[in-house]
Amino acid sequence: MGLSGPVPARVPQATKAGLLELVEEAVAQGWPLRRACHELQLGEVRVHRWRARRRAGRLADAPPGGAPVHGLLPEEITEIMAVFEEWAETDRSHRKLAHRGSYLGRFWASPSSVRRVLALHDKHFRPLPRPGRSVRRVFPAWAEFTPNSIWIFDTTHFPAAGMAVLIVEDLISRKWLTEVVSSEETSTQVKLGFTRALEAEGLLEVIDERDRQHLIDPFTGDERRPVLLAVSDNGPQMTSGSTREFMALHAIAQHFGRPGTPTDQAWIESLNGHLKAEYPHLLAIRDPATLRAELKAIRGHYNGVRLFLGDDGVLHDVA
Repeated sequence: MGLSGPVPARVPQATKAGLLELVEEAVAQGWPLRRACHELQLGEVRVHRWRARRRAGRLADAPPGGAPVHGLLPEEITEIMAVFEEWAETDRSHRKLAHRGSYLGRFWASPSSVRRVLALHDKHFRPLPRPGRSVRRVFPAWAEFTPNSIWIFDTTHFPAAGMAVLIVEDLISRKWLTEVVSSEETSTQVKLGFTRALEAEGLLEVIDERDRQHLIDPFTGDERRPVLLAVSDNGPQMTSGSTREFMALHAIAQHFGRPGTPTDQAWIESLNGHLKAEYPHLLAIRDPATLRAELKAIRGHYNGVRLFLGDDGVLHDVA
């Protein structure tokens, strides 16, 4: 029976039956009941109680909890199983299934009760299939991996000042081109940031010359290819019609990463992460004007002093 020492407080029905047989066999051979119980380390009162329960045909322990008045009725359990068969593929959760039963007027039970009933009947929800692994879109063939060919931009937040900061970075040289500090995140900030960056890098003259020659068409061939490729995520300010019009008028093609995949914009995410980790005082600034001044000073240090690891595995400075 696998017992050693005193008999535990709860034992299976088969163990009880075996112990009773040992006691009765010992008594039949002339042993007093008390001595037999003592040798088996079994309470004498338990033996009498087990005998009475065996005569009543309920030697097995009753489930814990007794018979609560709020316990599930057999017909409620049947309804839970029926609703599971009908709605499991839709709800896929014992919590939703519990609410579904009440909405339909079929049963009223807590989510934990529904989960317990399903577990006792070995019923399980089938998880949603995993989405297939998507492949990152490659940059267009015309995009040259030289400075001022591919720019990347994103918005990061500074909650203490209540400001959102749009940062434009040269993806190849890692140069931090400009930033726009604003309480809003719209296409206006995108247009302002790119206008500043284009002017600072001397590209507005190139765009004006192409406009005079009627070469502004971001979807044509080599000699008329876009001036820049702008890489970003799928934020509403990046994908809005106003932003698309601005980019097209400035011969800038857009390239979007996969939704929910920040690694497609790893370069700008890295800049934002280093900015907050290396200059933690920015997160404590509450005055927007002070934040603008600090970011401008840090941009000069970031571009002129700080080193970064290039794609060739060699440390470079932006300048």
